[in-house]
This record gives sequence, structure tokens and C-alpha cells, in this order.
Amino acid sequence: MKQFKHFTLGGIQQKIFNLVMIMLILVMAVFSVVIYHQMNSITALVADTNDRQKASITSTSEQTMGAVVSQTLSSSTQMQARIADDMFSDTADAVSTIGDYTRMLFETPERYTAHEVKGPDASTDGTATVQMLTEEGVNLGDPALTEKLAMIGNLSEMLQSVYAHAEVDSCYIALPEGIMLLVDNHASSKFDEKGTVVSIPIHEREWYNGAVRTGKLYFTDIVSDVFTGQYCVMCSVPVYVKGELVAVAGADLFLDNMQTYVTASGRDSSFTMIINDNGHVVFSPRTEGIFQVKANGEAEDLRTVGGEAFSAFISEALQQNTEVKLIEAEGTTWYMTGSPIETVGWTVLNLVDKAMADQPTLLMEQQHETILADAKNAFATEISHARSTITVLLIGVTLLALTSAALLARRIVKPLTTMTKRIVSLGREDLQFMMEDTYRTRDEIQALAEAFATLSARTLQYVDQVRSVTAEKERIGTELALATNIQASMLPHIYPAFPERLEFDIYASMDPAKEVGCDFYDYFLIDEDHLCIVIADVSGKGVPAALFMMASKIILQSTAMLGWSPAEILQKTNAAICSNNEAEMFVTVWLGILELTTGKLTAANAGHEFPAIRFPGKPFELFKDKHGFVIGGMESVKYRPYEIQLEPGSKLFIYTDGVPEATSAEKELYGTNRMIEALNQDPDAAPEQVLKNVRASVDGFVKDAEQFDDLTMLCVEYKGPQKQ
Repeated sequence: MKQFKHFTLGGIQQKIFNLVMIMLILVMAVFSVVIYHQMNSITALVADTNDRQKASITSTSEQTMGAVVSQTLSSSTQMQARIADDMFSDTADAVSTIGDYTRMLFETPERYTAHEVKGPDASTDGTATVQMLTEEGVNLGDPALTEKLAMIGNLSEMLQSVYAHAEVDSCYIALPEGIMLLVDNHASSKFDEKGTVVSIPIHEREWYNGAVRTGKLYFTDIVSDVFTGQYCVMCSVPVYVKGELVAVAGADLFLDNMQTYVTASGRDSSFTMIINDNGHVVFSPRTEGIFQVKANGEAEDLRTVGGEAFSAFISEALQQNTEVKLIEAEGTTWYMTGSPIETVGWTVLNLVDKAMADQPTLLMEQQHETILADAKNAFATEISHARSTITVLLIGVTLLALTSAALLARRIVKPLTTMTKRIVSLGREDLQFMMEDTYRTRDEIQALAEAFATLSARTLQYVDQVRSVTAEKERIGTELALATNIQASMLPHIYPAFPERLEFDIYASMDPAKEVGCDFYDYFLIDEDHLCIVIADVSGKGVPAALFMMASKIILQSTAMLGWSPAEILQKTNAAICSNNEAEMFVTVWLGILELTTGKLTAANAGHEFPAIRFPGKPFELFKDKHGFVIGGMESVKYRPYEIQLEPGSKLFIYTDGVPEATSAEKELYGTNRMIEALNQDPDAAPEQVLKNVRASVDGFVKDAEQFDDLTMLCVEYKGPQKQ
């Protein structure tokens, strides 16, 4: 080796110099090829990524908007149908009451005295008054007719009471002889222009003929009121005594509010309409096409117009609540859903133009296209600049390589050797790589050393973070386990529940979908003769829902112990929860009180699932009770109680929606039909075995699919009063 100034010829420095030069030339050549190839690849990749991103945005937006429309439209339609059905149901109840009182009068006329009945008096306009109307040609001088008129006059106060308390616009009783006893507040409409009382063609009116023809409670189609001309529906019922028609009772329900609501719903892209049981449109904001309202003689049955899918949808909507479906009608694709008004057989339909629902997606696509165009232009400019810069750098590096290689060879040996030894010495107990003066070469070696030092410090910091996160997860797991134990201890879980009581046998279970559940059940003796049974499902999941569940359970139990009826218990619980429900959560509840000495079960339902009941010698069946609104959803809600007489050997099965909505890996719901089949596998089994049969059926259906909702069930068997 020879020394030439500070350079050693033939030594390691020369070898490093030669190697560096060769590697530098090769690297520069390879780098040039690779960098230009990568630039082209990146350009193609960016274009492909943008296309896929656009497709993903479009797909996600369409799915999201579809889900939002489905959930909102379906729930809104069902609520509208329930509100309308309550209105018609109240009218039917009022008419039935009038019919019952009329039948009682005609069965025991000797118990009543004569009661004077007068004709209309225009001065009483605006006040609810009893008025007598007749058909043309009726002879009021007939003694027998006068006597019968005086007898039905005893119903005047009852008619005024029904008019005052029921949401009807008039109520009346018509006799086959052509006389009507009527209560309303617009007496002036009974007079013609000359001030003469008009006659009413009773036997020509559809409410009279329909009730007589069917022999039962009857609702007319929408008709024009004979006195006011307003749109209304008439409900009537025939009254028979010893097989003879003695009267027809009825009431008018004006539908101006319903028409106003439907008309106000009309927009270019969405509207609400109502069809009757004949498939005719009775209310709609549309003024043309198949959705417009037409006269009875011109009205079309929607089941016979439009395409096959549209006709099938209308048929389904007249029978049951439908899912939101995409249907083609009048050249437009609509989101459609329907919900029946059960009392009259009508159906509420809501329609939303799919093009309107797709507007957010189209807007996002347009914005994405604009951003993409700007990004492509900027990217192309930067790529061009980068290629020019790289070319200049490569030329500069080539010129500087000769002068820098010698210095690099001389300075690189010592710090690299020292650095290698230090890195090799690092172990599990010593992970810290520290900077030393040897590495401070002010070049890539120093940068490499600093990078190692930074990486070492970050590695230590990451290890500390991992330890902290692990400890926090262990703490949270412990707290969730404690919460699960506390929640489980609040539910009755010791069986047999009441070993000293032979009148009944009861068993329940709750399997939460998460660490803590949001379903709950309860049963307790209010006194020695009354067993209270509760099952509920709280909205939401996790710890907040569990806390709301505990509060709801405590309020229900405390209210029940005060001796209220099930409907009153639900009403007072709803008032207590609504008074301080900032989280806007709600709970569905089924609550029943079983009288042990008689087997009478009094119950009320706040938006919960239908119970299943089995009477001795018969299979389990769903008992479709009337639902009230959920607890916590609206103040001042009233709930309707109902009674079921249980015989010894009867069984009651109640559950939450986690059972029928259990989902298989193929996204198929378990459903109530499979649940009833599972209950009837061994209907004579004890309550505990009944629950095991259902759970085994659910597990066999869902298999390895993830459980998304709590599974809560309760079964009680009534064995009859305890023998002394």
C-alpha cells in the first residue's frame, strides 16, 4: 500500500472508494430506471385509486341513504296508520255503545217513561242538541209511531254523552219507520232556503243499508255529509231484538283533518296517500295519474293498474305492514311502504322519489369529480417537476461522486465499526442507542446514528404505551365483569322461585349480547293473591342502556307494589321516565298481573312483542294484543288493559325481540313461526324446559353467527288455586 497525501492506495480506503464509485454508478443507473418506472406506476395507481374511491363513495352513499329512507319511511307510515286506526276504532266503540243502549231500551221498554223529542231549532246552532228528523211522508200523527218516538227519546242523554266524549261529528239512531234521533251542533243545516226542516232519505243511505245488509258493525266509504257536504265516514250497527230489526245506530266521522294532512304532504318528490279496501284512492295530494282521487264510479282498483310489482305491493299493503320497496309507477321509481288501518281495512301509503333520495350521492359524485380533476392537474405538474429535479440531481451527484468518494471512504470506516458494535450489544435489558461524538460526522452516518437513536427512544416509548394500554384494558374488563354481576344479581335468578306456592311455576332467562345487557324481566308477589310479571327491552346497547334498564325496572316494581292496574303502572312509569329523560332512550314493556285464586290475567302492552299463550290440551299460539306507545317516547300516553282467563295447566310465554330477530349467517331471521314450533315441541313441559327448547331451536338456527341482541324469555304455568 502506498500513501498519497491523505489517501491510502491499495488499502481499505481505496477499496471503499472503488466500491462506492461502482455502487454509485450502478445505483444511479438503477435508480434512474426505477424512479421513472415508479412514477409511471404511481400515475396509473392514482388514477385507478380515484376510480375505485368514486365507486366506493357512490355505493356507500346509496346504501346509507337507502337505509335511512327505509327506517324513517317505514316507522312514519306505521305510526300514521296507528293514529288513524285509533280514530276509527274510537268511532266504532262509540257506535257499539249506542247500539247496546238502544237494544237495552227495546228489550225492556216498560222500565222507561215517555220522553219528548223535538225537531231541529236553528237558534241552537253551535250547541250539541238532540233533534228529530224523518223521511218524506212519515205520519207523525200515528199513535204507535208517536209512542215509539217518545220511548227512544230516553236515549237523548246517552247520545249527548257519546257526542261529548267521542271524537265524532254526529251520532244518531234510526228506526225502520223512517224516524231518526240525531245529535250534532249544526242544527241550521237541517233547514232549506224557506226555513222548512228538510227530510232525510234514511232507507237510501249507505250507512243504513250496509248495516242491515251485513248484520254487523259497518263502515261506509268516504261520502259527502247530507247536511254539511263535508267528507266523512259513517259507522253504523244494526240493533236486533228477538231477531227483528228495531233500529240502526250510527255516527259520522268528518275527515277534513285527514284530507288536510294528506294534501299538505304533497311535494314533487314525496307524498302520502290513503286507499280503501277496494284499492281506490280516497285521499291523495296528486291531481293526475293513477294516484289522484276519483269519484266512486270512476275510481280504479290500484291492484289492477300499473306493473306486476306495483299490483303485488298494493295487495300486500292492504293486508299487512310492508317493507320499504323500490317500485316503478307512472314512469318514476319510488320508495314505497304501506301500513293497514285495521279497523276499516284501509291502508296508508308513503312514496318517495328515488331520484330525490339519490341527490346526495349525485352531489358527492360531482364534488368528487371536481376534486379529482384538480388533483390530477396538480399531480401531473408535480410529477413533471419531480422528473426534472431528479434528472438534475443525478447529473450533480455524478459530478460530485468523484470528489466525495475519497472523503467518504476515509470517514466511513471508524464510525460504522463503532456503530455496528453498539447495535450488536443492544438486548432486552438495554434498548437505548445513544448518540456519541464518534457518530457526529455531519453526513449520512450521523443521520443514520440519529435515526437509530430516535428509533430506540420511540421503541422504549411504545413499550411503555403498550404496558399502559394493557393495564387499562385489564381494568375496564374487570369493571365490566363487575357490572355484569351486579346486573345479573338484580334479576330474579334463584329457582324454584316460590317453592312454597303451588298455584304456579315460573322460569326466566336473559343472555346479553354484550358484557352488559339492555333487556330485563321481573316477577314478584304484590300480595298473597297477585303475581306481577314483567318483561322489557331498552333501546340502545352497552352500559348506558344497562343503567336505563335498572332505573326502569326499579320504577316499574315500585309502582306495581302500590296496587295499580297494569295500564296505570305503565302510564305512571312513562310519566316518571319522561320527566327526566335527557338521553331520549325508551323501553318496550309487557306487564301482567295474575290473580292466583281465579287465574284471571290482567295485562297491558307498551310497544312490546306479542305474548304466546297455551290453554290446556291446545298448542301455543300468539296472542295479538293491542300495543300502546313505548315508555319514555312521549308524555301523557294512555295504555289499554285487557284480560285473559287462564285455566289450570295454561302457560304464558313472553320474550324480547332478540328471539324472533335472531339472525343466521345467511342473514335470515328466526321469526315467530319457528318460535311457536319450538314451543309446541313439548307443550306439556315445565317452564324451564320450555325455555331450553326455544333456546336450543334458536342456537340450531343461528349456529355460529354472532349474537346482536339480548335473548330474554319468561314462561309461567298456572296450576290453579292451592288446595287447603
